[in-house]
Amino acid sequence: MRIRKAVFPVAGLGTRVLPATKAMPKEMLTIVDKPLIQYVYDEAKEAGIEHFIFVTGRNKNVIEDHFDRMFELDTTLAARGKKAEQDILAQNQPEAGAVSFTRQQAPLGLGHAVWCARDIVGNEPFAVVLPDELVLNTPGCLKQMIEMASSLGEKSNLIAVEAVPDHLTHQYGICGVGKRNGKMFEVDGMVEKPAKGTAPSNLSITGRYILQPEIFKILETQERGAGGEIQLTDAMIGLAKTQKFYGVEFEGERHDCGSKPGFLRANIAYGMKRPELRDGLIAEMKKYLGQ
Repeated sequence: MRIRKAVFPVAGLGTRVLPATKAMPKEMLTIVDKPLIQYVYDEAKEAGIEHFIFVTGRNKNVIEDHFDRMFELDTTLAARGKKAEQDILAQNQPEAGAVSFTRQQAPLGLGHAVWCARDIVGNEPFAVVLPDELVLNTPGCLKQMIEMASSLGEKSNLIAVEAVPDHLTHQYGICGVGKRNGKMFEVDGMVEKPAKGTAPSNLSITGRYILQPEIFKILETQERGAGGEIQLTDAMIGLAKTQKFYGVEFEGERHDCGSKPGFLRANIAYGMKRPELRDGLIAEMKKYLGQ
């Protein structure tokens, strides 16, 4: 099973981090010195993804600009002899034709956003990567999943999962646990935001998926679910009737950058992983804490 394409749903309004996202896409909020969207693009590229598909909405044009060349900036950096900065921009530049953009005209949910990419994905398995969820680890979460997928049948689906406190399971999509093989297991049922005390496990479905193209046919007629939106989890429950789903307990530290506490935590965590920033960051935190 070869995974060549990844879908990035980036049409969300970012209401949890207002007012920062009133005029700027949440995917362009920076963690240390890179926008969120760059981190997940890099993760997908590391995993071997060749075609990057962004499902955008209104006021998201800056995401397209981020992955395009800016000739004025290139010329200015060259004239000033800033070779290091030029090299950084060159590393972030996708190959010509490797990036596609399509629109989700209405905020109808994650399932609808994925469905909007159906014609670009075509009839092949693909990854879905949520840009406001970062996983701090090498190798990245998606690479771990693709490596595990190589041992499965060609009509298999994978979802990244993470343990959450039992009393919070009603806030997440939760999967049941079947036969295990190390960090991977057969998914024995899925439920979106189960009522308190009814969750089949404490393993929540996180923002990384590998799905078969048959999901699009289900999403085409999928009714609205939790929150009045077309839920991807509901469509996966339908697909699970005919295809295998596997859960992957990935290695790494997940950060929900769509929330204010998660965004702040991610900045500290990623800053501490940078050798050139760590000592200065520790010194500033000690100063702030009066130590």
